[in-house]
Amino acid sequence: MRKAPGKNRATSVKAKHHSNLTFRMNVLFFAIFILFSMLIFRLGYMQIVKGEDYVRILERTEEVPVNTSVPRGRMYDRNGHILVDNQPENAITYTKMQTTTTEEMLEIAEKLAQLIEQPTNRVTLRDKQDFWILKNHDAAYAKVTEAEKKKIGAQENITTSQINSQVDTLVRERITHEEITQLTEADLEVLAIYREMVSGYNLSPQIIKSENVSADEFARVSERLTELPGVNTTTDWKRVKLSSLGILGRTSVPTKGIPKEKLNYYLARDYSRNDRVGESYIEAQYEDLLQGQKTVVKNITNKKGQVVDTVTTYEGEPGKDLVLTLDSELQAETEKIVEDELLKLKARGASSLLDRAFLVMMNPNTGDVLSMVGKKIEKNPETGKSEVVDYSYGNFTTAYEAGSAIKAATLLTGYSQGVITPSTILGDEPIKLAGTDYKKSIFNPSGYIPMDGLRALEQSSNVYMFKTALLINGTPYSYGMPLRLNEDTFPKMRNSYAQFGLGVNTGIDLPNEFSGVQGPSGPTYGGKALDLAIGQYDTYTPLQLVQYISTIANGGYRIQPHVVKEVREPSKDGQQLGQLVTEIGPTILNQIDNTPEEINYVKQGLRRVYTGSKGTARRQFANAPYTAAGKTGTAEVVYYGPLEQYYGTNTINLTHVGFAPYENPEIAYAVVIPWVTTNLNQHLTNNNDIARRSVDKYFELKAKYESEKVTESNVKQPILPAITKEKIGEDEQK
Repeated sequence: MRKAPGKNRATSVKAKHHSNLTFRMNVLFFAIFILFSMLIFRLGYMQIVKGEDYVRILERTEEVPVNTSVPRGRMYDRNGHILVDNQPENAITYTKMQTTTTEEMLEIAEKLAQLIEQPTNRVTLRDKQDFWILKNHDAAYAKVTEAEKKKIGAQENITTSQINSQVDTLVRERITHEEITQLTEADLEVLAIYREMVSGYNLSPQIIKSENVSADEFARVSERLTELPGVNTTTDWKRVKLSSLGILGRTSVPTKGIPKEKLNYYLARDYSRNDRVGESYIEAQYEDLLQGQKTVVKNITNKKGQVVDTVTTYEGEPGKDLVLTLDSELQAETEKIVEDELLKLKARGASSLLDRAFLVMMNPNTGDVLSMVGKKIEKNPETGKSEVVDYSYGNFTTAYEAGSAIKAATLLTGYSQGVITPSTILGDEPIKLAGTDYKKSIFNPSGYIPMDGLRALEQSSNVYMFKTALLINGTPYSYGMPLRLNEDTFPKMRNSYAQFGLGVNTGIDLPNEFSGVQGPSGPTYGGKALDLAIGQYDTYTPLQLVQYISTIANGGYRIQPHVVKEVREPSKDGQQLGQLVTEIGPTILNQIDNTPEEINYVKQGLRRVYTGSKGTARRQFANAPYTAAGKTGTAEVVYYGPLEQYYGTNTINLTHVGFAPYENPEIAYAVVIPWVTTNLNQHLTNNNDIARRSVDKYFELKAKYESEKVTESNVKQPILPAITKEKIGEDEQK
């Protein structure tokens, strides 16, 4: 019988499909075979060929910066006299490993306590509680019942760490006073060591003791280092100031470490928590240079995280040395002068508000600060007696009404605004504005005296400046006139003063500079604009005043003041300064909007203040053996100083600015004595006396240096001893 054609075709299709499926399965199995073969080959290659390499990777190396307490950079004055040094001290350190247990650390602390005397004054109640828990673990946590633990754990969205924290808090609260007092003096000494050990990072040496480590203690620990894993004996460098000058700044100490407010900033820069860092002024401003570079070591660890070897990959190096612009001898001598005059004034009557005095001397061409003196009378909290302390930083962090000392800026403002010229004659007379009392110059209570700018400066005419301010406002003076200011009058005057450095930051290379206080302004403050013109409204720092007079002295360039002159490598032999790295030259901030003729005219007026027949500083400077020029200032102010109970009291500020020699200025200077007296009828000239005595001392020292061939820092500058015998350790700095 013949098969049906359709059935044959179906059988053929099935056979073909089966054949394709078999082929595909064979391909799949072959692919799986190839993949498994490759995997087996790869595993064999990794184990047999690369096995040792991976073991070495597992026993990884780690490079970490280690706190080896490299000495910070030193500071010297411009002639090479040392101002800030480092004192080596024996130190005992401990380095915690990643695998170190609490029990091992406690055992080491107990052994160390047998070898050294560790002060316990820094041990806190929290330390004692934690230590008691450590020594009495089961008894401590038995103070919290299981029910209490379950209740804590039942809180919504609470984490395990939060549960443990709350349990620990309950444990501490329930440790009794009697249980804490069970800790013996020996226990407290162990605790004092242990708390230092646990305060550091893994693989980073932590100072256990660096103060008053005796030779015997150092030797005993050194002999037993093999019994004390992680303990080492080394040298620490203690910061020592050889001057009480506050602007040098201070550093933190290892026991305090990095200030909390700057912790993240420094940790991000590879500092350790217990590193010394600059906390104020030069130490803080130049921290990056002074800090130095830590040693970098490679810690070779095994697969358990244990350090098996340590290899130094980069030797640490001390910080860079700083040569300051200051002249130590000039600084010391001018400090004596300012303190002497301050105490003279304090001994007079009506001086209850007086507590400070300032002097700044600067090279007007370079911005080098040669002397920065601030003296302040404070009551010693321990003795209750008054004493004079350094307040040098007050020269740029506090501001006062400067009085007539700024009148040269007012004249030059009038010139730059085009409202007066050097040939302008304005009459000095008591002026009367609508609704105000008479405003006048001290030397002219009545009458009319025609005068030009030279005489206005020589005699310190208030009225000449008042009339100049009125002209800036576009309202020439007439008797009884109402005065409403234009919106731009205050900005015009203040912007012009700012060109000299008045009312703006000077740019000094020190932190926390204060720009002063500007009084309210507007159309209804017409009388205050006149006060502004004679320095009795806005406040200025002593440093701003010296920058202002320097701008006039050097021909119209506002120079940025600075206290660091050079950056040098550390000295190699301790005899000569290290190699010069950077020299900091003058920086011109701006040029005032006045012609050389206008500036020279004003300088002539300032010269007449010292030599003119009616000059306000003639008595002090007319017979000087050098040429000089300047301006005195007296400001009647309302007291808002540290004694709040006397707020609102009327008092007097004394100021003085000047420069010398007149023909080719080498120095500019500013004196400020705030709140001198509450007797407004007293005529005091201690500001002028400070200026004269200080300038005399400058030229006296200049002649001495020339005769002794003392030069400013150069390529082979010798290191000279400190001028004073002061020695202030880092723990004594305030």
